Amino acid sequence: MTYHPKSDFVAVMMERGFLADCTDYQGLDDALLKGGQPGYIGFDATAKSLHVGSLIQIMMLRWLQKTGGKPITLMGGGTTKVGDPSFRADERPLLDAQSIDDNIAGIKRVFSAYLTYGDGPTDAMMINNAEWLDDLNYLDFLRDIGRHFSINRMLSFESVKSRLDREQSLSFLEFNYMILQAYDFMELHRRYGCILQMGGSDQWGNIVNGIDLTRRVIEGEVYGLTSPLLTTSDGKKMGKSQSGAVWLNGDMLSPYEFWQFWRNTTDADVGRFLKLYTELPVAECDRLGALEGSEINAAKVRLANEVTTLLHGTDAAAAAEATAREVFEKGGVGDDLPTLTLSASDVGDGISIVQLIVKSGLAGSGKEAKRLIAENGARLDDQPLTNAGLMIDAGALSSPIKLSAGKKRHALVQLA
Repeated sequence: MTYHPKSDFVAVMMERGFLADCTDYQGLDDALLKGGQPGYIGFDATAKSLHVGSLIQIMMLRWLQKTGGKPITLMGGGTTKVGDPSFRADERPLLDAQSIDDNIAGIKRVFSAYLTYGDGPTDAMMINNAEWLDDLNYLDFLRDIGRHFSINRMLSFESVKSRLDREQSLSFLEFNYMILQAYDFMELHRRYGCILQMGGSDQWGNIVNGIDLTRRVIEGEVYGLTSPLLTTSDGKKMGKSQSGAVWLNGDMLSPYEFWQFWRNTTDADVGRFLKLYTELPVAECDRLGALEGSEINAAKVRLANEVTTLLHGTDAAAAAEATAREVFEKGGVGDDLPTLTLSASDVGDGISIVQLIVKSGLAGSGKEAKRLIAENGARLDDQPLTNAGLMIDAGALSSPIKLSAGKKRHALVQLA
């Protein structure tokens, strides 16, 4: 559709590629023009860190704040006890209360890099939905809230329908999730005047439910906005790399590895990712994304630096770039490479090179490490590694050794 936005936020969402759909463009635009309007995204605490797949949502909250809105980061202390079934093939493992609290503590650290929290009119708020979900009376909830939901309609939502079409079990516990998420939106509107829920396009049904419930129960006017479900140009889901999830917490993925993930972006994705994950002007993103040949590599370094600076700071981005240059251009070791530190007891009389490749995160299993060696993809101190039976003793680790998988992934191994 062709829509000409009036509010800065909707304009940014449209021109930078964040917008998949909106429940009411005109209504949301008019509401945002008043300034200081709260909007939220929910984050369930299923791990101690969010990964790159959540970064598009975090950037939406950042832009909301930068354009005069008030972002709310809703921690799913309550909903994590149920688990979102959207587009999953199986039920999420249930976590106990302590694990959820620990995960929330880990997740919270990332948001302060992107949002300013406080008591001002556009300062962000962090709220836990356990605040109202933990103390719900089940019978009252069924009578007052459950009666507004049509099972027929819920079964028609794509997230549920796709599961049932594949004849995969959907538990009653999971089925309740969309009701709880709808209730969250209503409570945030009632308690904090929140007018907007955002999320990935897989959340469309849940968002619409919340809008309907808020209108029916408290006659509130609220809106929904979704972003596209992001995949790379080669069809891979955003947030995964060869060595696993690309975590946002620095203690789960080093700033260097984070930087390297963005540096390895495929040519076709550079312009799009610059618009979504940096704050460079759109025209500059388009210019950089249109570069070809060796010039596109400079654009990838710019992307990696900009995204890493937002999350980990300028110094971390500069150190990552310096390490990459040292490793790739000069054949050096680099001070900032991921490092596996072993004790003498770990090594004993010797440890196999296959184990070291797995422990350093360069392969997911011994079988994968052996295949890497067999296909001439592994190197030890920049020399081809051909013997999968090689044993490394403590003497060989008297100074750090460098392991490589392909041309772009490296790690150091050292003794404590």
